[in-house]
Amino acid sequence: MALEPLDPREVLGLEPGQLPRHVAIIMDGNGRWARARNLPRMLGHQQGSLTVDKIATLSARLGIGQLTLYAFSTENWRRSREETDFLMRLYAEFLEIQRPKIMDSRIRFRQIGRRDRLPPEVLDRFVEVEQESHDNTGMTLCVAVDYGGRQEVIEAVRQIAGRVAAGSVKPDQIDEELISASLYTAGMPEPDLLIRTAGEMRISNFLLWQISYAEFYVTDVLWPDLTDENYFDALKAYARRERRFGRAPASSPAT
Repeated sequence: MALEPLDPREVLGLEPGQLPRHVAIIMDGNGRWARARNLPRMLGHQQGSLTVDKIATLSARLGIGQLTLYAFSTENWRRSREETDFLMRLYAEFLEIQRPKIMDSRIRFRQIGRRDRLPPEVLDRFVEVEQESHDNTGMTLCVAVDYGGRQEVIEAVRQIAGRVAAGSVKPDQIDEELISASLYTAGMPEPDLLIRTAGEMRISNFLLWQISYAEFYVTDVLWPDLTDENYFDALKAYARRERRFGRAPASSPAT
């Protein structure tokens, strides 16, 4: 069943044009949520997956164009084998459960990050849902798994260097557009709003190139505890920001 649209004027007091086109989220706090309840870390991740479903559904219903979620970084492989294996199974199971909703709601699914280190069953599931949802015209749900911003830039530089060596690109043709087109996120809009949960004030190697002009919003709420209202607060805060992209404030005289 397709999702029922939400009118941002009714639930947020905002015009549709005041919403970010692309929201990116660093989902932090699953482990702390579990520890505070004397529960295994894995249960924190399970609870966090419920929040993914909730926030993705809200975003799609509000008409947000893209939601990008930082699920697993290149550095997360340093965690215990038990935890990384659990997370990989959780991703595959989550996609299998969400697959009907993705298709019914016309959501387009994308995965960004390295693919050579993912377990075959996880990669196969990602690819299947990507291909099946490729022509969907609703919100893009992008999940960053085995993702690192520096690794992404390195791969883009290598790709461009290869083209220069082959003679198809001249060094003076390298510009922002070419670099953007060489990243995992090629063809996607840059994030307008970056949300981080659990109160941490860092970007953790996430979308280093793409968030150059994103608005940041940090909340102390742990990811599994994030409510509809917490998410709405972030969207309202974004709507109050004046995005200048280097220009002087609208109320200031030109200098």
